[in-house]
Amino acid sequence: MSCYLLPAFGEDTTIEDITTADVDAYRSGLVAGGRLSDRTINKTLVLLHGIFKRAEREHGLAGNPVAGAERQPYRRSGDFQVLDAAEVAQLASAAESAQDAALFTVAAFTGLRLGELLALRWTDVDFADRLVHVRRSYVLKREDTPKSGRVRSVPLIDQAGRALDGLSRREHFTGDDDRVFVDEAGDVLSQDRLRPRYRAALERAGLKPLRFHDLRHTFGTLAVQAFPLSDVKAYMGHADISTTMLYVHHVPQHDAADKLSALVTAAQDPLVSGRGDRPSGVAASRRGQHRRGPARRG
Repeated sequence: MSCYLLPAFGEDTTIEDITTADVDAYRSGLVAGGRLSDRTINKTLVLLHGIFKRAEREHGLAGNPVAGAERQPYRRSGDFQVLDAAEVAQLASAAESAQDAALFTVAAFTGLRLGELLALRWTDVDFADRLVHVRRSYVLKREDTPKSGRVRSVPLIDQAGRALDGLSRREHFTGDDDRVFVDEAGDVLSQDRLRPRYRAALERAGLKPLRFHDLRHTFGTLAVQAFPLSDVKAYMGHADISTTMLYVHHVPQHDAADKLSALVTAAQDPLVSGRGDRPSGVAASRRGQHRRGPARRG
């Protein structure tokens, strides 16, 4: 595993210095590389977990940073959970701070990845045109382009806009180049501290356990009900439309049978279709052939 672990963490990095955020960034790097399957990435994380577990047992390491890290979701299965709009409001109400409440709301209603949220600056928030511009992502302790490699813009819906507007009125860190979501010193928000607060907010709100990444899926399932798939693909920064299609499969179409039944009924019933007593379909074709038959034989 030296081909995966050493390049990511470095030979000079001590095991005590590696945090959960580093592990999450490591996983994101493997995903961005595009060479490994989701299953292989998770196997790598399992091995890493075992390394830290042994260090805890035999060398007194204080904690295992992999234990709190997220596993790579199997995107091909489409198996994920989401919150509905009311549950997002419950989560925000149970947040530890106004900033956490805004972060959870914006994550669920814009679909930005966590790294993109951490890199978001006030200049990226366009209140006038109701857009959020995704220009960068904070991964592996540095800022880079978003995962897709392209800048994109996402609609700023009212609920997310109100959350950001309230946050913009805080006393400090509201300049154009300041980060939207910051720690007490105005620096990058710590994922190691954020994730426990997120899980605690879910518990206080009485909601089912969800990964933070599932807030992004929440946006996806909402967006496919309002926009064409091509638009949703662009908003979410997907490289392939098949990834976007997962949200279509996830959203139940309870009225699908009614819609199809109505379509077939309209085609079969002349009064419903507005064609009077005019025959249609196969019946019309057969009657036409019958009328033309004698003429051809004459």
